[in-house]
Amino acid sequence: MFAEAQVDPDLGIVRVPRIVAAYGVGHLMNAKTAHSQLIGGIIWGVSMALFEETRLDARDGRPVNGNLAEYHVPVNADIGEIDVSFVDEHDPYINPLGAKGIGEIGITGVPAAIANAIYHATGKRVRDLPITLDKLLTA
Repeated sequence: MFAEAQVDPDLGIVRVPRIVAAYGVGHLMNAKTAHSQLIGGIIWGVSMALFEETRLDARDGRPVNGNLAEYHVPVNADIGEIDVSFVDEHDPYINPLGAKGIGEIGITGVPAAIANAIYHATGKRVRDLPITLDKLLTA
């Protein structure tokens, strides 16, 4: 998993123009569906790294932003180029077919890759998601 990040030095706006990922999924049953599913997972990972934040009420621990109007998620303009590759592997131990479930495996590693790319772009290490402007300014 590799991510490229661009951070505007004046505004602190983070863009992720490119993500490259390779996944070992065992026996690949449907390449087109698997490719689409992994791209969706990567987009979910971008959202986790840069946008999604559940704000909790300190008094009772309940979510304050309980609707999608205040819960930010990426739109098409926020997602750059995504390159997904499959690692050819044979895993006879996972199940008799040798296939692995890939429903959410696409998200794995994306937030860390983006955080590292932001670190390389700015020299600031942010360890709390989502990575927002205020965290870049105080890190």
